Parts: sequence; C-alpha cells; structure tokens
Amino acid sequence: MSKGKVVLAFSGGLDTSYCVVWLKEQGWDVVTYFVDTAGPGSAEASPEEVEARAKELGAVEHHSVEAAGRLWDEIVTPLIRAGEWRQGRYPLLCADRYLIVKLGVEIAKKTGADAIAHGCTGMGNDQVRFDRSIAALGGLKSLAPIREVPRDAGNVREYERKYLEDRGFEVPASQKLYTINQNLLGTTFSGREIDDWKTPSDKARSLTKPAGDWPTHPLELTIQFENGVAVAIDGQPVPGPDLLSRLNREFGAYGVGYGTYTGDTLVGLKGRIAFEAPGLIALEAAHRALEQGVFTMAQNDFKPMVARKWADLVYDGGYFDPLRSQIEDFITSTQERVTGNVTLMTSGGRVDAVEITSDYLLRRDGATYAQAADWTAEEATGFIKLVGQSAALWTLVGDKD
Repeated sequence: MSKGKVVLAFSGGLDTSYCVVWLKEQGWDVVTYFVDTAGPGSAEASPEEVEARAKELGAVEHHSVEAAGRLWDEIVTPLIRAGEWRQGRYPLLCADRYLIVKLGVEIAKKTGADAIAHGCTGMGNDQVRFDRSIAALGGLKSLAPIREVPRDAGNVREYERKYLEDRGFEVPASQKLYTINQNLLGTTFSGREIDDWKTPSDKARSLTKPAGDWPTHPLELTIQFENGVAVAIDGQPVPGPDLLSRLNREFGAYGVGYGTYTGDTLVGLKGRIAFEAPGLIALEAAHRALEQGVFTMAQNDFKPMVARKWADLVYDGGYFDPLRSQIEDFITSTQERVTGNVTLMTSGGRVDAVEITSDYLLRRDGATYAQAADWTAEEATGFIKLVGQSAALWTLVGDKD
C-alpha cells in the first residue's frame, strides 16, 4: 500500500539516486524534480539525462525547472551586493538550496504530494538548510533517506553505491569518488583525500585550470554595474546568468576562484570542501572596488558587519528567517550609487580591479591623496593635533602617577 506521494529534489548523483530507490521500497510514489541553473562546466548530465535516470530508478513523475534567472535574481544579486563570504573564505555556493526548496514546495502543492525529500546526509549543514526551509514554507513533512542509513554501515557513499549495484543499477565512476555539487554559482566537491585533509586532486575540477595550463597572456575585461548589479561586459549588455557563466569560463581558464575551505558546521564538526567559483570571485572583486570608491568612510566600515550576518544566516540555514530579508532591504538601500565600470585583470590565480570609473566616486578637484591638497599646513597641523589629542592626554595623565 502506498504511503502517498513524495517530491524529491533530484540531481542524478549518487545520493539522490539512492533516495529514489529507498523511498520506493518504503512504499512512496516518488516525484522527482531537477532544478536546472545552467550549472558551469556544465553539470555531469543534461536535464534529459537526469530525467532518464530518475525514470530508470523508478520515479513515477519527473519535473525539470529552468531556474537560472531566478537564481541570479534571488541569490546572486543579494550575494554580490552583500559582498561577504562565510568566515571570509567560502562564497556561499550552497545558497542555491533555498531556491531548490522553494521550487519543491511549489511542485508539491501542484502534485498534491504529502512530503518533500532530499539527499542530505546527517553529518552536514545541508540537512539544516532543507529542513528549516521546508518548515518555514508551510510545514510539509520532510524526509531524509540518507539519515536513515544504519549507523554501522561505515562509509555512507560506499553503502549507497553497493545498495544501488545490488539492485542492478549502475553507478558512474565519478560518483564513486566525490560528492559534487554544481550550479550557476560554481562547483563544490568533497570526499576521499579532501575529507582526509590532504591536497585535493585535480581530477574533480571542472571550472578552473591548474597553474600549468593557464594562458600566457593576461585577461582584462570591464564590468558595468547599475545599483550594485552587473549588467554588461566590455560595454555589451549581458543577461545575468550569461554574464556569470562567461566569467566562470574566462576567469576559470586562469585558475581564479579555486580554493579549499575548512569551516565550522552547525553540527559541531569541521567541514572541508574544495570549491570553484571564478565568476563570483571576479564579480565580488569588481563590486567591492566600486563600492569602496563611492561609499563614505562610515558606510565602508558599517555595511560589512551587517553583510557578515547575512552570510551567516544563509550558510546556517536561515534564509527564510525574516532577518535575512530585513538585512537585504538595508543592503539594497546602500546600492543606489554603486553604478559605474570596473576593469578586472588577471595573469592567473588571482584577479585585481585595476581601473574604476563612476560619476559617484568620492573625489574632487584640488585634492588627491598623498599628491595634492587645497588645505594649508596650519590646517593639517591643527587637525592632526585634535585627532591625536585623546592618546596624548592618556600619556599626560599617566605621567602623574
């Protein structure tokens, strides 16, 4: 007897493939859905191949949703405007999970499903992102088949692989090696030597080239921003998803945006992944350079503190907490003058903003830092005396002791 209908976020990878078979064996009618976000590289399988895999595994229904535009609007735009990474290192490539949940809830309502399932393990943060978001969007029942893997099973991925192969389903070689997540934002991969805190192999790379393969000539291009949103490259308007995909390709060829991240997870473990995000790293470098040029000193000091809280909420599963949208409202209000052009250049490995033009740069004729000033020596001397007066008084008072 069927337990009812469950909607499963499905990528075609090892984890979600296992979920389809396990849920079916538990008595669920499985409706799979694949969120196509124009993943860089591109993804290991096309939407058509993902659908074929879902049907092969036993899904009764499958949905493919093109969501690159929504990911740009709902995730990339606020991410770049915020301009802060998790613990200063990780560019929040996990943020697409929230759009996946939103779309899953929409499909569940349309299909009359009783529950939503996901392929998150019980060892990481993604389970929190999914379950918190599902609860916040209406409280549908949440199922996590991989959390049900027996504790004595040992390596979860080996257990899943054997589970599928014992039932006659082939598991691609790459799925045996790493857990790979791809979307428009970039790529993350974990497993094997990465989990063992060793040097990641280049085998899992799909976006970035190692140093030996970098082009010999520098790359230089100009990004145009309007109110903090990238709208053109070298003067040519480009839709957001296409713009980010192009930056992924061009800067990825120079190894920009590749790194490893060891972070503090909600479950108290250290999480280690390798990631590739050339487009986001390039966009953030350009946006930050423009923002710092048009912001006041107080804005440059205060806004990053708020943005770090935004990044922590998104990383920790709190995207649908009202504080996230309230912080976003503030950040959006700061972007009115973040309009102009930034030229980026790379010779490999890193990217630098080398030229900025904007009508809102905080500059004026007659005063250039360390070069020219239209104030007098007496004014400068008096200013320095007043600025340093507190520390001078501290010393003076102390000398009386």
